[in-house]
Amino acid sequence: MSTTPTVKARLEETPYIVSFSDDLGHAWTADEPLEAGGGNTAPTPDRLILASLGACTAITLKMVAARRHWPLTGIEVELQLNPAGKPEAGNDIVRRIAMHGELDVEQQAQLLKIANACPMHKLLTGEVRIHSELAG
Repeated sequence: MSTTPTVKARLEETPYIVSFSDDLGHAWTADEPLEAGGGNTAPTPDRLILASLGACTAITLKMVAARRHWPLTGIEVELQLNPAGKPEAGNDIVRRIAMHGELDVEQQAQLLKIANACPMHKLLTGEVRIHSELAG
């Protein structure tokens, strides 16, 4: 297994449909909605970011609950980007987490704290440096 997560994005003839592949052999796509000139055939890039945070949140909570033998039977994560409109600076993500199972109040509080420390949450709230260069 690769130690450095790697994703390749490819846009060819069809406007705005981007095909992705990763170092683990997965494939998926992104597109833009019809009103932006796309075909609305796949999630938009901003929805893919929200999906990454939602997946990471759910997976992290399930892993922790399983290790601690807590009765977490299901998780639903709803995410919205800038639900009150685009702020003057930055962006706002609202994350609503529903946890199912016979969890007590303390377990729920601990899991919420853990959600705020999941790897994608840390990535999105930390300093990110992007180094761009032309491929040869």
